[in-house]
Amino acid sequence: MTSQAADGPETVAASRRSKITPEREREFFDAVLEQIRECGYDSVTMDGVASSTRCSKSTLYRQWKTKPQFVAAALRGSRRVRFAGIDTGSLAEDLRGAARAAGAWSTSDTQLVQALGHAVTQDEELALALREALVEPEIAALQEILRRGVERGEVAADHPALEYIPAQMFGVLRARPVLEGKYADPDYLVRFVDAAVLPTLGLT
Repeated sequence: MTSQAADGPETVAASRRSKITPEREREFFDAVLEQIRECGYDSVTMDGVASSTRCSKSTLYRQWKTKPQFVAAALRGSRRVRFAGIDTGSLAEDLRGAARAAGAWSTSDTQLVQALGHAVTQDEELALALREALVEPEIAALQEILRRGVERGEVAADHPALEYIPAQMFGVLRARPVLEGKYADPDYLVRFVDAAVLPTLGLT
């Protein structure tokens, strides 16, 4: 019996997948997400990603069986918390810092969300991956900022506006391109925090 037969098909498949280095995987992920931003989800193909990254299509299909699986993996691979490390000791300043951070990456992320718009309503895994990559980590980080403000006594724990702050922050990121044709840059978001978020919490 050969070692391949002894190992079984699952072990062989895992061995094949392991040949892709983390650096190469990152290249694949970056390529597919950038093509989605530029061309839209429906226009992106495995052939196109393979061509742009100079690999065979079979390499991608061995690792990810379908385009939705590939895109979901790329989204999860891009997960990062941009609000991490914001802790000035002041809730108002923390929220301004979050606004600046959000403005720094809003164009890229908003383009991606817009490009995936219809696709995520049709594929549950894609929708889940999008929330895990671009929404849930940032909401958790914002909630931690608010929790610290409550602990410092800057705002009451039962203040009715607390639960809506993440929706305010994320809502303006998505709404400005639709309403004004512009992305929400850091300056715009800081002004939004000063004019709309802080007053609702009784802060200045």
